[in-house]
Amino acid sequence: MGTFFTAFHGQRIVAHGPLHEVAQAVGNKTGVALVYDDATGRVIDLDPRYPPQAPAEAEPRGRGRPKLGVVAHEVTLLPRHWDWLSSQPGGASVAIRKLVEEARRSSGDRDRKRAAQEAAYRFMSAMAGNLPGFEEAVRALFADDLRRFSGLIASWPEDVRDYATKLAFSDREEKHGD
Repeated sequence: MGTFFTAFHGQRIVAHGPLHEVAQAVGNKTGVALVYDDATGRVIDLDPRYPPQAPAEAEPRGRGRPKLGVVAHEVTLLPRHWDWLSSQPGGASVAIRKLVEEARRSSGDRDRKRAAQEAAYRFMSAMAGNLPGFEEAVRALFADDLRRFSGLIASWPEDVRDYATKLAFSDREEKHGD
């Protein structure tokens, strides 16, 4: 879902898809349309000149191996942490990458669910904050209660209701068809 966007005009969806398609569909109506990032639920600013006309400037080359996607960042650890890392096969970088991958595997589903809830909350706050049942719907959202959530938002405008549900519970819809 991360590379898709949804544009609303009022409470109706007017476009959905990759950013270039949404930008084209919205056209010069960017002042009246709100475009949401499906991955984060955040409103994005859509440049009316999209795609940009000016050529992108080359970014200065940084440390690391940018062709491989490796980016250098500073990490601050206690001496005992550095001692442990340096004693690991492959050194500190390999050990840190392994630790990060293991953490991603062990908490991946929980992290994805939390990100989906936060995206839905951001969208709902912007589009449905004044609609009936908003506060209770937020509680049901963070309780991961699809049935209660659906009942509380049943009276909301169809596109707002469906998009909020998609953001929050798309993993459940894909697996179970709820």
